[in-house]
Amino acid sequence: MKKFFACLLVLAIIVTIVPINIASAETGGYYATGNYRNVFVETGRTEAQVQDKMNTMFDKFFKGDTNNQRLFYETGTDEAYIRDTGNGDVRSEGMSYGMMVCVQMDKKKEFDMLWKWARNHMYQTSGQFKGFFAWQCNYDGGIIDSTPASDGDEYFAMALLFAARRWGNGTGIYNYEAEAQTILDAMLHQSDDGVGYNMINKNANQVVFCPSAGNYDFTDPSYHLPAFYELWAMWGPERDRATWSKVAATSREFLKKSTHPTTGLNPDYANFDGSAKEVSWSSGHGDFRFDAWRVIQNSCVDYAWWQKDSWPATTFAPKIQAFFKNQGLSTYGNQYTLSGSKLSSDHSPGLVAMNAVSALASDATTAKPFVDELWNTAVPSGQYRYYDGMLYMLGMLNVSGNFKIWGAPTEPSVTRGDINDDGTIDSVDFALLKSYLLGRTTTLPNMKAADLNGDGVVDAMDWAVLRQYLLGIIKTL
Repeated sequence: MKKFFACLLVLAIIVTIVPINIASAETGGYYATGNYRNVFVETGRTEAQVQDKMNTMFDKFFKGDTNNQRLFYETGTDEAYIRDTGNGDVRSEGMSYGMMVCVQMDKKKEFDMLWKWARNHMYQTSGQFKGFFAWQCNYDGGIIDSTPASDGDEYFAMALLFAARRWGNGTGIYNYEAEAQTILDAMLHQSDDGVGYNMINKNANQVVFCPSAGNYDFTDPSYHLPAFYELWAMWGPERDRATWSKVAATSREFLKKSTHPTTGLNPDYANFDGSAKEVSWSSGHGDFRFDAWRVIQNSCVDYAWWQKDSWPATTFAPKIQAFFKNQGLSTYGNQYTLSGSKLSSDHSPGLVAMNAVSALASDATTAKPFVDELWNTAVPSGQYRYYDGMLYMLGMLNVSGNFKIWGAPTEPSVTRGDINDDGTIDSVDFALLKSYLLGRTTTLPNMKAADLNGDGVVDAMDWAVLRQYLLGIIKTL
């Protein structure tokens, strides 16, 4: 059929086509528009290639070789945990990240298995940490350290809220909505009975390093998740919604203050005023080290979802990209002083993934070297695959447009005919469709937009509709 219409296409292409301007693409973040960028496709890959890459990634981490690839380990018939293969333990960070990966990739079985393990073995119902999750356990579920790590609880709550909206609620611990609301309530009210500490410092309106004595008065910049807080201001317990809105705004300002003005680097730990924080039990956390990698993702995802502050796009992402580009895209180290002196020459896949997420606050051309670097980075394997691997999965989801706000009011919108997503239906779109129908290309920037008659297939019938529209024979698509 393609050959039959090739001659017609060639004849039609010589017709003078006047570009027809349509309304500009919707402005605002993903929550408002429902349009998720697939930056891999924007920078030259096909939808099929991206999906294959995502499937391969999931299979290796969840079904792969036990000793060299897998991070997901089943125990019993209906529980599973994410293993920190480098340290030989299970962490709330990895469990909650794993759940987020599963809800984004529509893996309900694996999600439920992780959640049951976390709820049965990590969740604490009494004492100073009641309502929170122990950050570190043995493989058999025994608690090694009962202190909560705030980012784990944050990701648990967000993953559960998405699960409720994507799959619906079950009963007991599988009433995802109720479980999430309980976690959110504890974050702000755990200490109301005079025992313990909240996960959000009431005076600073910022997430704390740990809700415990000595750790309640400073923070970890990578725990700041304003993109999540905005959703909790709408979906969380009603009495706390105004507070979560304040926390989101405060976090955005904090991230600016904690970022080095030249390099764009953040410290691992910081005081609430943004200044770097050193601690007595471990050295070097006033520098850009492993925790700090995640600030890149947190800032740029917040911009992509909400666009409430232009700083990530105008200032932060350009600085981060410039710094690491100057360090050598394939050779930059994984730890630096805030002013940019290299502390380690290791080139880590986790940091590669976080740098690629800066594309969400950047144009595709500028971000392409970082996106290419992630695309060309192998799925982490070996003994120390855990942290790199978890960030690799999150980075891949974000860059491919698969880290979505389940429960947002809008579905991804499609402007029929605007095949290259530039806001105009014109001869460029016509030429792209021609190339696809002639077999010269295997995909299109926006396949849904190319399906002009909405029959689920991109074929010569769509070419005929587009031709009639551009010639003015029909007025709408």
